[in-house]
Amino acid sequence: MNLMTTIVAITVLLSTILAIVSFWLPLMNPDPEKLSPYECGFDPLGSARLPFSLRFFLVAILFLLFDLEIALLLPLPWGDQLSDPLTTFFWATAVLVLLTLGLIYEWFQGGLEWAE
Repeated sequence: MNLMTTIVAITVLLSTILAIVSFWLPLMNPDPEKLSPYECGFDPLGSARLPFSLRFFLVAILFLLFDLEIALLLPLPWGDQLSDPLTTFFWATAVLVLLTLGLIYEWFQGGLEWAE
């Protein structure tokens, strides 16, 4: 038996064992809350027109903003391979300073407070 056949056999065996254990092991105790089709935290018998808090959207937008900051700064380690790495460092620092100033502004305006 060569190496590739052994790896495939171990993978199939392990996957089969884990699939069988995942169906056999958990306890199934359904209750009315778990069987409810509404999983968003709202009462399914109440009004469907409950407004969302604007704080939720503000925190979500801030999260996306800082998540995109990480995506913008990911190529930074490869920037030192350019002919002028100082320019890359300058622009990366400018982005970080701008976002830090925005975070400080939001903090002082109370935008990061979940409840008043």
